[in-house]
Amino acid sequence: MSSSIYSRLAVTNIKNNRKTYVPYILTAILTVMMYYIMDALSKNPEIGDGSLKSVLDCAVWVIIIFAIIFLFYTNSFLIKRRKKEIGVYNILGMGKPHIARMLTIETMITAVLSIGAGMICGIIFSKLMYLIFLKILHYDIGMKFNLSVDSLRNTLILFVGIFLLTLGYNLLQIKLSNPIELLHGSEQGEKEPKTKLLLTIFGLISLGIGYYIAIITKEPLTALTNFFAAVVCVILGTYALFVAGSIALLKMLRKNKKFYYQTRHFTAVSGMICRMKQNAVGLANICILSTMVLVMISTTVSLYAGMDDILHIRFPKECKVSIETANPENEQMADRIIEEETKKAGVRLENILQYHNEELMASRSDDEFQLREFGNYAVANTCEINLIPLEDFNQMENQKRSLMADEVLVYNVKGMYGKDTIKIGDKEYHVAEELEHMKAEPKNQSGIYETYYVIFPDIDQIQDVLNHVYQDSTMDADWIAKKSSISYDISFDLKGKKQNCKDAMNVIKSRIENEIPNASCESRELSRKSFYGLYGGLFFIGVYLGIMFLMATVLIIYYKQISEGYDDRKRYQIMQNVGMSKAEVKRSIRSQVLIVFFLPLVMAVIHITVAFGVITKLLAVLNLVNVELFRHCTVATVAVFAAFYAGVFTITTREYYKIVK
Repeated sequence: MSSSIYSRLAVTNIKNNRKTYVPYILTAILTVMMYYIMDALSKNPEIGDGSLKSVLDCAVWVIIIFAIIFLFYTNSFLIKRRKKEIGVYNILGMGKPHIARMLTIETMITAVLSIGAGMICGIIFSKLMYLIFLKILHYDIGMKFNLSVDSLRNTLILFVGIFLLTLGYNLLQIKLSNPIELLHGSEQGEKEPKTKLLLTIFGLISLGIGYYIAIITKEPLTALTNFFAAVVCVILGTYALFVAGSIALLKMLRKNKKFYYQTRHFTAVSGMICRMKQNAVGLANICILSTMVLVMISTTVSLYAGMDDILHIRFPKECKVSIETANPENEQMADRIIEEETKKAGVRLENILQYHNEELMASRSDDEFQLREFGNYAVANTCEINLIPLEDFNQMENQKRSLMADEVLVYNVKGMYGKDTIKIGDKEYHVAEELEHMKAEPKNQSGIYETYYVIFPDIDQIQDVLNHVYQDSTMDADWIAKKSSISYDISFDLKGKKQNCKDAMNVIKSRIENEIPNASCESRELSRKSFYGLYGGLFFIGVYLGIMFLMATVLIIYYKQISEGYDDRKRYQIMQNVGMSKAEVKRSIRSQVLIVFFLPLVMAVIHITVAFGVITKLLAVLNLVNVELFRHCTVATVAVFAAFYAGVFTITTREYYKIVK
């Protein structure tokens, strides 16, 4: 057989199956383009090696995993629809080696079109993505745009490998099938499936466990450790319920005579029961992808929109200077540097807080705080405890309190302490009063750990606590001396022209860190760029990956409708031949699609509703405690997605009807 015949057959087959091939090639092009852009962006030298680089690298790996699973999955739709056609070729005399050669050429054409067009589009649109990315990050200077040869190579290797995998799968399907199986390949799964009670129960239990974990999780640290387990349980439960529970639901509808014995419901329910075995996984995929889109976009939009709130939570004062090993000399030096540089810049100091403080990690059990030198902080009872002398507290709060030697004041940043005594290390103290507020840190729910401030009668008692913590330490003497020293913190706001304030903070930071040992300076304004780098990067990637997952959702829905259209065509033709009108066919089609089509969306909305609480705890770790903002972003995301979903429903239903009529 002439080699040109294979090429002509391959081209003809692609044209004849354009309803399935064109969407597949278009999505493959988009996937190639999106991978190239993200890979090139992550390799841009202007990104550096910080948190933004790490976020982009993670996004690249997400796209790699997505591309492998998604293209392999959609390819299975193509080969299933082609089995009857390939079976005809086989019966007409074309041997399996010839069919394999034809499929190889088809795959080569698809791969060349997809990879070539995807890389060209990636190169063209990468500059636009750079500009959008810079705008989101609020970068003043642009990155240098260049063609990434490494990214082109990585893109080529990755997607050639994926298309080779799909080709291998297709050839294996042909090799293991006989002509009769191929002829009926697209009709497999038509037998009515049995109700799988155990799988339904497993799904309900898994989903219940996932929901239970999400509902009972109250602390950010617990949310970090439990969220993954909850996600796994929900995914397993979703798949089990769609595979087994959907069949049980449809059979229940069939038993409801008032519902079932209606023209538009009878054909829809009976047809879906027969094919639910093969459709259930697709519906579960749509549900999981929809949930991912909703969570990803709503959280990243919230983080980006709440940037100012996050910065004010993270930095209650505009600037903070910390000296880890404080003594009168370097404390005076820090005060002098701040005063000198603010005067030079023409700005003035406001809301100054100066106090000695030592921050330690501890394990809380009721009223006992066991202080830690170091160790595993990823346990639920871990908390942060700050020790402040009474003299500094009175000066900071403009009060004149007094304490007995065995008394302390306690302040819980996230709530109330609620105990009359507190044991720190090996000593127990009476809580003279629990404070409702402190200027050092207003009440808030951000951060991973519970945070406590304990006010001691004098600084010597704090030093005794530190000496006790590190007395048996095996670390070197310099490290012990550094850690057992009391710190000195200065927090303040600056008033003046914005640029002058920024210049003053830059000079203060430089002088403090260069002239004073073990000193650091952080500022809200100076940190703004790094925060925009992290949260802006998360926002960009959230929307970017959200669009990619949305594309996958649309394609899966489209293929599901097309597959069902071809499967139902003969059945509806028979119905029309025995007297069903076209209007009744339309109503039946709409009923069939409505019953199942919106089920994944409803489940996705239920998932995100239950997960709302635990997601707010995760956002608190990133200093976003504006729950109302997250609620509004979530509602808006769900509304936009539902509208888009309804649009896809309208379009795919129209295509479905064109096929069956």
